[in-house]
Amino acid sequence: MQYTNPVIPGFYPDPSICRVGEDYYLVTSSFEYFPGVPVFHSKDLINWRQIGHCLTSERHLPLANSWSSGGIFAPTIRHHDGWFYMATTNVSGMGNFYVRSRNPAGPWSDPILVAQGGIDPSLLFDDDGKVYFQSTCTGDQGLGIYQCEFDIATGRMLTESRLLWKGTGGAHPEAPHLYKINGLYYLMIAEGGTEYGHMVTIARSEAPYGPYVSCPHNPILSHRSLDSSIHATGHADLVQAQDGSWWAVFLGIRPVSYPKRHHLGRETFLAPVSWTDDGWPIIGHGGRVESLMDAPPITENPFPPQAIRDDFDDEALGLDWTFLRNPAPESWSLREYPGHLMLRGTKVSLDVAGSPAFVGRRLRHLSCDIAVSLNFEPTYEGEEAGLTVFMNERYHYDLAVKLHEGRKTIVFRRTVGSMRTESMLDCSVGPVVLKIRAKPEWFVFYVQQEQSSFGVGSGETHLLSTEVAGGFTGLFIAMYAVSEAGSSTPALFDWFDYEPADE
Repeated sequence: MQYTNPVIPGFYPDPSICRVGEDYYLVTSSFEYFPGVPVFHSKDLINWRQIGHCLTSERHLPLANSWSSGGIFAPTIRHHDGWFYMATTNVSGMGNFYVRSRNPAGPWSDPILVAQGGIDPSLLFDDDGKVYFQSTCTGDQGLGIYQCEFDIATGRMLTESRLLWKGTGGAHPEAPHLYKINGLYYLMIAEGGTEYGHMVTIARSEAPYGPYVSCPHNPILSHRSLDSSIHATGHADLVQAQDGSWWAVFLGIRPVSYPKRHHLGRETFLAPVSWTDDGWPIIGHGGRVESLMDAPPITENPFPPQAIRDDFDDEALGLDWTFLRNPAPESWSLREYPGHLMLRGTKVSLDVAGSPAFVGRRLRHLSCDIAVSLNFEPTYEGEEAGLTVFMNERYHYDLAVKLHEGRKTIVFRRTVGSMRTESMLDCSVGPVVLKIRAKPEWFVFYVQQEQSSFGVGSGETHLLSTEVAGGFTGLFIAMYAVSEAGSSTPALFDWFDYEPADE
């Protein structure tokens, strides 16, 4: 049998994994989105289901000062002595910290700070009871991977930070993970930057502080300069399956146009790991991976397929819904109008690095159909609510209902850096259905009202790509509301449809 990469599509970068018995658990970066650090569960490494978030309160994850692509950087998940530990960095405040839980679905503890600087922290629980903390930072010996021993109960550093390795010479040595395998310490990192020169390299030592000897086969994973549908492979983590086989999860991208541009963000991929005769791991087929690969033993998928429609009938939002930074409590509700998601707009718009009334989910497929039913009768000039295809405050496409010069209108807006286009159409009283058809290279926008459906515009996907818009995130499809006056009429979203198409 074969499986399809990516195993977790959409903006789920920097994956880290651990196994407990027959179960696998995986976490990814979340940057300025809240709640933070999604947690996934699998029985076979192929079929994954989100079961929670590690950071679910503003106390866990203060994002008021987060810039776009700030917030939470690469997490690590590990299991030891009945506890799950997740270490990460809030680059917009707090620095390096970890949380712990008996249950990976949560709740997780309050953050425990670690004074070692840098980003991309990782943990190793050694056989002798010592616990080591690794991160990439600039120390006394320059940029590289540094390590200290620390107290896992308090986060207190027990030793000074010491340089382990600077990598093989590639830019931005980062994303360290230290493993003890067959009595040796293996230090795996990413180099080349999380772009098209991304790669995974590894070194090993007989002692936790080195000296570390570089693998003669480095890089052990890279798609640099390949003619492939998958690029920017890197930032990997290793896991050993119950049958003794080894696997790696890592990030990659799927560009869809030439010049190469990607808009779904960095996604989670999987590949087998083989070991050379001299004891070095190699990821995939000689350091390369494919969209279709031979599968590990696959269990029957225990997870039901995700429903196309969310009717907002539950007391809480589903786990795939997120906010942009910490939401204002009064900006949204599922209880105020039962059976609806209510958004109440504020002066915070999509054009600033703030926290607007915004509830979104990741765009996870190159081709899909999206629709939302909106009941909104704006009463204040400039008040609007609708759907956005959102990369950041300077790059987004919006389809909304708005009060303009005293008239209810449909507005279609494209914001691409300093350039903006906007068109308006009259809109009659009553609910409207806003639709987006996503294709690999285009978004097409439609409106349906009173059984009449019509197109209102389109936009290229590459204008919202990372290569154009910058940053580390991927596209979100979000319901939003804005009120220029500060006063706000509630926008009621009755349902939301997301239907993937065959790719």
